[in-house]
Amino acid sequence: MSRCVLICPDKFKGTLTAPQAAEAIAAGWRRAWPEDTCDLLPISDGGDGFGELLGRHWGAEEHQVETVDAAHRPISASWWWVPASRTAIIESARVIGLAMLPPGKFHPFALDTFGLAAVLRAAAATKPAATLVGIGGSATNDAGFGLARGLGWKFLDEAGRPIERWPDLVRLRRIVGFSLPGFLRNLLIAVDVKNRLLGPRGATRVYGPQKGMRPEDLRPAERALRRLVAVLNQTRELAGAIAACAGAGAAGGLGFGLSVFVGGALEPGFELFAQETQFAEHVHAAAVVVTGEGAIDETTIRMGKGVGQVARFCRRAGKPCLGLAGSLNLAVGGTGKFTELAGIVPGLAPLEAAKTNAARWLQELAFRVAAAWLPK
Repeated sequence: MSRCVLICPDKFKGTLTAPQAAEAIAAGWRRAWPEDTCDLLPISDGGDGFGELLGRHWGAEEHQVETVDAAHRPISASWWWVPASRTAIIESARVIGLAMLPPGKFHPFALDTFGLAAVLRAAAATKPAATLVGIGGSATNDAGFGLARGLGWKFLDEAGRPIERWPDLVRLRRIVGFSLPGFLRNLLIAVDVKNRLLGPRGATRVYGPQKGMRPEDLRPAERALRRLVAVLNQTRELAGAIAACAGAGAAGGLGFGLSVFVGGALEPGFELFAQETQFAEHVHAAAVVVTGEGAIDETTIRMGKGVGQVARFCRRAGKPCLGLAGSLNLAVGGTGKFTELAGIVPGLAPLEAAKTNAARWLQELAFRVAAAWLPK
């Protein structure tokens, strides 16, 4: 009996892009069920691959702009333009992404979002009717401070001296604003997590350690961002409210920065992606849905990441959802909204072997899960 199988993974960070992961899963599934039809729809929740996947879906033109990465090293960054709808698509991970940096070489205190300003300016020059910015996967924790500086904002200490490093925002006393009428109209910020900017579940304390912050770095980093919000709130009274919004803490607070400094609206990244790719239609046509990412853990389930959102969508639609991962890190026996979960590590391969040949092991995992999945 032939079935339609929707295969919609996110990236397996550091090893496979979302399209590569989809191909590997499809190859494994076809080994078990060659008569099934595989519908490949790799996904993004606003992080790595957001621009390329949406650009491919819409047949967008890829453009290049000279700028700098999070460490201020010169790069040529891509962004995408859809002439028919006059839509610009920007993927922050292509500019200030953590995956672009050598592991452990740069401390987050030395990184910022400055390079993203050149990409926004390039997009604005086309006078887009709408702009989508996916912000996941960043190396930064500056709440958009660098981006604002790149756009012309000035951050001054008590003596009127400019502040050029975001940890020094603890000395912030005054902000000189910058605006261009209609700079980027209809700016949507695709966020991949629901965290607020500040506090125990904020950008710094939850994601700072993943970006290289040590325990002793967390308090000064939090103080710097808290001071930024306090000073902004003196003239922009909504700054405090925006900092408390779900998604403001995404990408080290870039969600907050794009909202306050550029006037964008925070949107759940996967919901935005799903709407633009008619994801619901693909799910309703499928007998079973297979998704996955490098690590399925509590943030997948609770923080609005794309793979977790796929599982929730399938649960509401009454469709079985199988989650495949490089590794699983959930409470014993926990599956969240997934029908079934399976990981490569440690059952199929040790961590280093899984990373070295990720496509092979993901294909094998998909084969084994598919072989055990009986037609319904």
